[in-house]
Amino acid sequence: MGAGEGTPAGDGQTPGPGLAPNSGAAAPWVLKSDVFGRVERWESPIGTLVRRVPCGSRVPGSAWIARILARRERRALAALANLDGIPELVADATALGALDSPHGAVVRRFTEGAPLNQTEALPTDFFEHLARLVVAMHAHGVCHNDLHKEQNVIVRECGRPALIDFQLASIHRRRGRVFRSRAREDLRHVEKHRQRYVRQGRSRAQAGLAPLPARGALAALWRRWGKPCYQWITRGLLRWRDGEPRRRSSGPWPRWDPPLGATHTP
Repeated sequence: MGAGEGTPAGDGQTPGPGLAPNSGAAAPWVLKSDVFGRVERWESPIGTLVRRVPCGSRVPGSAWIARILARRERRALAALANLDGIPELVADATALGALDSPHGAVVRRFTEGAPLNQTEALPTDFFEHLARLVVAMHAHGVCHNDLHKEQNVIVRECGRPALIDFQLASIHRRRGRVFRSRAREDLRHVEKHRQRYVRQGRSRAQAGLAPLPARGALAALWRRWGKPCYQWITRGLLRWRDGEPRRRSSGPWPRWDPPLGATHTP
């Protein structure tokens, strides 16, 4: 996704400083490394794969938290099996002869494309398709809960949207108040991204756009009390910042391509 020379394109990830490809014919490209572990890209006999290794770090408790997040991602991907725009979970990569899977690792198919904050072109109806994908995800009882990050929205080579990074995803058997609140927040972030890209640095008034829908009660409660606690733990105790790269208001903004047209999302 916006990868430079020698960097594998796609999946919304590019190596950070010092994260060079490992040596060896079957070795991975480390896409991301943080306090909770690492994310790797592998070329395997069954295709290009992404493996999240929840090994943690020297920070006490980081491996335990990482395994919880990995389990959430695995369960969400399993619940969304066969939904176009969602990475396919590889249940047992070792059995398939693809690669060894450390305990707790999550292996999935690689998603070709560029993250929203790096793409150079968008179909004019991209965000309508993104909203349909999110609604289809909700129909499976899954809320993403992390769609405020532009890098979690992938623009595939065909121009259609995909979603990655389901570590914070939740699965709901019942469509009660919590589910409705989280689903509303997912769609609120889709609308927030749409307005931002339509505005292209202009104010909402200049672009003739209505204000964003208000946050739900649970989302407002999280922002008021939950988020400060989360940031105190991650930034204060763990000394880790969850980077949220986004396109600068000054651009460059992507060009608008012809619409994709109507499609059916299973």
